[in-house]
Amino acid sequence: MAPPVTERGLKSVVWQKIKSAVFDDCKKEDEWKIMLLDEFTTKLLASCCKMTDLLAEGITVVENIYKNREPVRQMKALYFISPTSKSVDCFLRDFASKSENKYKAAYIYFTDFCPDSLFNKIKASCSKSIRRCKEINISFIPLESQVYTLDVPDAFYYCYSPDPSNANGKDAIMEAMAEQIVTVCATLDENPGVRYRSKPLDNASKLAQLVEKKLENYYKTDEKSLIKSKTHSQLLIIDRGFDPVSTVLHELTFQAMAYDLLPIENDTYKYKTDGKEKEAVLEEDDDLWVRIRHRHIAVVLEEIPKLMKEISSTKKATEGKTSLSALAQLMKKMPHFRKQITKQVVHLNLAEDCMNKFKSNIEKLCKTEQDLALGTDAEGQKVKDSMRVLLPVLLNKNHDNYDKIRAILLYIFSINGTTEENLDRLIQNVKIENESDMIRNWIYLGVPIVPPSQQSKSLRKDRSAEETFQLSRWTPFIKDILEDAIDNRLDSKEWPYCSQCPAVWNGSGAVSARQKPRANYLEDRKNGSKLIVFVIGGITYSEMRCAYEVSQAHKSCEVIIGSTHILTPKKLLDDIKMLNKSKDKISFIKDE
Repeated sequence: MAPPVTERGLKSVVWQKIKSAVFDDCKKEDEWKIMLLDEFTTKLLASCCKMTDLLAEGITVVENIYKNREPVRQMKALYFISPTSKSVDCFLRDFASKSENKYKAAYIYFTDFCPDSLFNKIKASCSKSIRRCKEINISFIPLESQVYTLDVPDAFYYCYSPDPSNANGKDAIMEAMAEQIVTVCATLDENPGVRYRSKPLDNASKLAQLVEKKLENYYKTDEKSLIKSKTHSQLLIIDRGFDPVSTVLHELTFQAMAYDLLPIENDTYKYKTDGKEKEAVLEEDDDLWVRIRHRHIAVVLEEIPKLMKEISSTKKATEGKTSLSALAQLMKKMPHFRKQITKQVVHLNLAEDCMNKFKSNIEKLCKTEQDLALGTDAEGQKVKDSMRVLLPVLLNKNHDNYDKIRAILLYIFSINGTTEENLDRLIQNVKIENESDMIRNWIYLGVPIVPPSQQSKSLRKDRSAEETFQLSRWTPFIKDILEDAIDNRLDSKEWPYCSQCPAVWNGSGAVSARQKPRANYLEDRKNGSKLIVFVIGGITYSEMRCAYEVSQAHKSCEVIIGSTHILTPKKLLDDIKMLNKSKDKISFIKDE
């Protein structure tokens, strides 16, 4: 059984599986190997291990399978690759003929199911050089301890573009996503009851049926075809249009705020200290980052100087407010504390960069956004005229077009769609004719834009008693869903099961009378059941935060949340703008 995710983290679970399925499988004492990776497996390994871990497994060098390499014929090679034509063709080039083989022998491990056509191609070409050929079923990236992605940002276009010529591409991507989601379940050693949200589109229903079928096939054991019984876990599949508000709202918790406001690419934050340009990777190896990433920026700004004082008080080096220049001096004087302080310098810089953006522009926006999103102001009074709330943002020359579009969208979401005449007027007044598809194309996600929807909006949980900051009153919809799923309160009409024998699991540990509890059921409960979530078309950093918060509050359940990719508001609006363009046009625009 896979270890509890909160104790070990999804990254650790994945690394242990790779270690046993790949490295332990082909290990020989005192034998070094070369490792070949493709684009996907490079990301996969980078997410869960370091080069020192690979050295400990007997890997002397890691190479890119796509690049030309010098032969090393005295060494064996370990290929960890995706089962794609591109990767397999690169492997075959390395073993074109006995005299031209690049390596002494090959051990091949595929991330996922290898199609017969590719397998037969390998068999026909160079079977004598192959010592192992296995599928290990890990076809996702463990991004954080409770977050995974399938690393398929293109899925957004294929799943939501209205262009009928994309139908084949959409079918193929749905099949591939279903295979990948099954590997998430398999890695966690779960055969969950599969549910999907029936609104706003049918993508979730289609994907859920595919996943259920593939889970059934995966868990068939031996020739008797005995199916592994359903575990007491659930898999929820959701279309991105379920909560448009959380994708465009300005978030003020540290991680979400930083990724929205600052140019952080590949989790790398660039900053200046002591006049020098530096960069830092925001990752879970940094305990301080894990401790503060989900906290509100106001708390973070209080927290970091406190931590600084804890360190510096040991040498009585600083007193009063901590500034960056004082930290630089402190680092020179105290080499012993340099490493600890470096991390705090990074986060203090990050927090200050966020606050500079916030103070210059975002602060004014946040009150408007919260009032529109919730339909009530900070005092709890109902917003009577949403347009009056919106106008000051549109008239403010300091806000850029993206921020104005985000505010217009929140206005439209708040009134559940608007008239063509009203939308035209808004677009013309703000002079965003060229960007208007960032607003109009939400319709393809099943979100009412024009005309107003006759259906009432989903009811939200009353969280008025919860303590919040005035500019952070909004709670992402996913939190309601996670809490209801754990407490067994999801409406079965809105959330149908597509499993024949759904795992009946709720927060109290009740089991249906019709379903025999498994022998190790109590052990399951002790180890915690899992609620696995998959959102088609991206998740936000605030939604990732909710997975951790709900897991903290419900100790009996671990939430593992994932998607095709991770969203930031700006990237999402760019992707939405492209939905009604043809795929060729998009490639052309991106190449430019």
